[in-house]
Amino acid sequence: MAPRVLGLDLSVTGTGVAWKDGRTYTVTPDLEGDARLGEIRDAVRLAAGGCPKGTRGTNWWVDLAVLEDVPPVRAASTAVLGMVHGVVRTMLIEAGVPYALVPPSSLKKYATGRGNAPKPDLRMALFQRTGADIRDDNQVDATWLRLMGLDALGHPAVALPQAHRAVLDKIHWPTGGKR
Repeated sequence: MAPRVLGLDLSVTGTGVAWKDGRTYTVTPDLEGDARLGEIRDAVRLAAGGCPKGTRGTNWWVDLAVLEDVPPVRAASTAVLGMVHGVVRTMLIEAGVPYALVPPSSLKKYATGRGNAPKPDLRMALFQRTGADIRDDNQVDATWLRLMGLDALGHPAVALPQAHRAVLDKIHWPTGGKR
């Protein structure tokens, strides 16, 4: 049985989510300011298999969440993205969901073979490898992150050259439990 992997391309305006079954969507918060953080956290909690805050019941959580890491750029937008990462990572830790952080250049290299590939190249590579015609860049990134997680756990869903897959060895993959 394949592991349940969730791909997350976090953003304060459009968080891409690739569900454990491969479906994708983008979380576009209705709220403004810091209130968006809770809205994003709750959407990710649902995608990870958890119940909405304040409800009762038990759902199955994912085995691994794979997040695109904050890019190494010093700007105000990076600070806001860091807040999104903080609330989502805290929720994953509290739920006991292990997660991996993938640098943007590693995501691009895995998908295309080039660490500096532009967004359209990731979309085209996804279409060529899977037939999925996803037009939202957030969802494309989330899908590639999910595919990386499946591959790292020994269940590759797409055939890629070894040069692409070599980036998997440079990422810290949790062996279960909390980070």
